[in-house]
Amino acid sequence: MSDNFIVTRDGDVTTILANKGEDGNRFSDAMAVEMAGLLDAESASARLIVFKGAGANFCTGRTGGMIQGDAYDFRNAFEPVFACYDSFRRCKAPVVGIVQGKALGFGCSLASLCDVTIAADNATFALPETSHGIMPTAAMSALIDRVGRKALMNIAYTATEFSAEDARMFGIVSQVVPAAQLDEATTAFVAKMKKMPKPVALAVKEFTMNGMGLSNNAMLAFAQNLHSVVNSYSKLKS
Repeated sequence: MSDNFIVTRDGDVTTILANKGEDGNRFSDAMAVEMAGLLDAESASARLIVFKGAGANFCTGRTGGMIQGDAYDFRNAFEPVFACYDSFRRCKAPVVGIVQGKALGFGCSLASLCDVTIAADNATFALPETSHGIMPTAAMSALIDRVGRKALMNIAYTATEFSAEDARMFGIVSQVVPAAQLDEATTAFVAKMKKMPKPVALAVKEFTMNGMGLSNNAMLAFAQNLHSVVNSYSKLKS
């Protein structure tokens, strides 16, 4: 593993720390690939993955130079970004993001992709792509099932930073806490998750990520199956 991330484990709770605080935790393509690999690997045994950024900011975007070639070259060059996005969605363990400072562009996308996002009250978010003349659909693909249509279009078109409380209202953030209490709120959330039977923690994400794409009858059957299997297991273990 490179020095881009610091991974620590407390039993079956994994913490992944983006370790480029001096650069605002901006992600290179290599970091995006590495992050996806970490999520895939840790989801095999973790009940919860905590994702944080070192330093003053959660993530201020991506790094990368100009892409040469035709449209297909440009399209293929973004595969690490979309693969990283998909790793959050396919991760079996729930991912809780802890956001301080700025979450811009790619950082805003990652904050939205976390299953639960706890933000400091002084954190700010934005999709600044259109202000640079860039089509923002890559980032929008991360937000599209989190944020309502009107809010998403406003975020994309205005490209301006908005508050943590606005991010909570839009659906990007789950909880907003005073900045001085961010670590305390994280510890409290992890403690609650540790008390929960692991199959319950995993099944909640499985249902949330897959239920919406099913027909109503299939969704109800999926819910009933998970409910009976997981609760039967939890009852036997209690």
